[in-house]
Amino acid sequence: MTNVPDTPGKNPAPELRTELRNWCEAWKTCLQNVLSQVSGQPAAFEVSSQPLAAADSDVWYTVVAGGAAHGEMTLRLPAASGTRLAQKFLGETEPAAEGIAVEPISAENKEALEELLRQIAGLAATALAAVAGGEVQLHLSTSAAPSWSSDAIVCLQTRDEGGRPITIEIQISPALAAELQPRVPPAQTSAQPSPPSSTLPPPSSSYGRLMDVGLDVKLRFGTRRMLLRDVLALSAGVVVELDNALHSPVDLLLDGRLIAQGEVVVVDGKYGLRVTNVVDSAPATGSNV
Repeated sequence: MTNVPDTPGKNPAPELRTELRNWCEAWKTCLQNVLSQVSGQPAAFEVSSQPLAAADSDVWYTVVAGGAAHGEMTLRLPAASGTRLAQKFLGETEPAAEGIAVEPISAENKEALEELLRQIAGLAATALAAVAGGEVQLHLSTSAAPSWSSDAIVCLQTRDEGGRPITIEIQISPALAAELQPRVPPAQTSAQPSPPSSTLPPPSSSYGRLMDVGLDVKLRFGTRRMLLRDVLALSAGVVVELDNALHSPVDLLLDGRLIAQGEVVVVDGKYGLRVTNVVDSAPATGSNV
């Protein structure tokens, strides 16, 4: 694959905070490394701030981050880009055609694309530890467009051997962006001793600027780790057993982060949550979070 040529008069690199730029650069490096390995050919992507035009055939994935950084990001690919990446992963020599009506990505190619992105996310989890200041866990799944407004949008672009574009758009949620923001302690002077730790602003104060931003809140009834072969074997009528007991508290998640627990209720024919426990979001002293 070849680099996308720079557009005259435009700066291809987005104006991002250092932490967000480093986060996206780590994803770019991992994408290049994994794609080079699976295709046997060097891959080089460029970073662009030019957002993608939306299309109904776009493929969306949500990546939930945990550990030293909590929050969500999304990966959006045009159907043609997703098909070309899937074909490279599968070792197919026939490239996706250019200049014809874009069709939704096939089930086989979508499965291959998801596995490719999972491999990239696995490598990125290790690479992002230096950016987040500690171990990071990443969970990737197919999704729709996010309900939150993006704090940052970056596109990773390249072209295949036939000059056809391959683009992946990264959107970072406000919650994840806030987690990556450096926490600088209040400035002190030599004449003023440091205040007790109890008077310092808590780490969660970085969310103050986000109070009017809509965030995605989800209920989690339980989880289960499954082998890929078991996931692919799912069909109508199959029962998937979760690890939570019947009367266990249900988790309330904010952009993938546990904020409260409670019991499920029905309100006007809709599910609701009666909060029984609010999780302390302030980390222990000395925590990297």
